Amino acid sequence: IARGLEGEDSHEDAAGSALAAIAHTGHPSADGALERLVARGEPRELRKKAAFWIGNSRGRRGFEILKANLADSDSDFRQHLTFAFSQSPVPEAVDTLIGMAKRDPDGEVRGQALFWLAQKAADRAAEAIQNAIRDDPDEDVKEKAVFALTQLPGGEGVTELIRVARTNRNPEVRKKAVFWLGQSKDPRALAFIEEVLSR
Repeated sequence: IARGLEGEDSHEDAAGSALAAIAHTGHPSADGALERLVARGEPRELRKKAAFWIGNSRGRRGFEILKANLADSDSDFRQHLTFAFSQSPVPEAVDTLIGMAKRDPDGEVRGQALFWLAQKAADRAAEAIQNAIRDDPDEDVKEKAVFALTQLPGGEGVTELIRVARTNRNPEVRKKAVFWLGQSKDPRALAFIEEVLSR
């Protein structure tokens, strides 16, 4: 049903509704149905919707299905996988996001993994993000990593941004950190910017 509804303008959300219905059924056959819909060869948008519901609703089995798609050749789909993993309640989903942030061959995917990591696991995200800022060979990923720091909760992002702005050797990275500090209403950020301006 979901496959048949995908791509019909008048049923734009029908595929998503059908996938949600499948995902929320308690029957084990739902895993197999969703696994078929997320497989290579299906339309990309359908695969993305299926991946979301697999991560969001199918627990351990869903996590394993998503993991089996990590080597997919479609980098746009892998970008979406980072979001699907961020929805998974399985603890190892955090490790998978960290792995994608470090090792995915596509910079856009690595950047998205860092963003969702900051949303999902702040306690482990800061180190992974700082590693990307220091080690990732792609300048765009470094900049996305700096932005990911803004997503850390409880003021931790400001602390990390100040550290990057003070100590990072890359002037573009430092500039991005100062930019995001400027967007913050945190008094520590304003004090740091005043300090920079008074030098």
